[in-house]
Amino acid sequence: VQLVESGGGWVQAGGSLRLSCAASGNIFSINAMGWYRQAPGKERELVAALSNGGSTYYADSVKGRFTISRDNAKNTLYLQMNSLKPEDTAMYYCAATKRTVVAGTTPKMSYEYDYWGQGTQVTVSS
Repeated sequence: VQLVESGGGWVQAGGSLRLSCAASGNIFSINAMGWYRQAPGKERELVAALSNGGSTYYADSVKGRFTISRDNAKNTLYLQMNSLKPEDTAMYYCAATKRTVVAGTTPKMSYEYDYWGQGTQVTVSS
């Protein structure tokens, strides 16, 4: 499985960006996908996740501002980011897993994801 992110860039606080993650290769049996981010000097954190069953997870810091979605026909995962804040500045990574996902949940630990993209930088200026 190959994951390629796009859509990052520079935006002023309050602005919006939409990240995309195109999946290719042996994408059958992907059970969940997610977006992580890592700011300089900080640990990688899960921002949002989406399971095949439709379950979602959002970090408290992005609830109400970010929306994760998936277009199966295009094999693409999205992250719509609105009302961006300077603290959203980070490298954003797409991740996917074929591991079994408990119904009603999403994987939340980075070790549960087996496939990772190279990342796309998001910079929010104040």
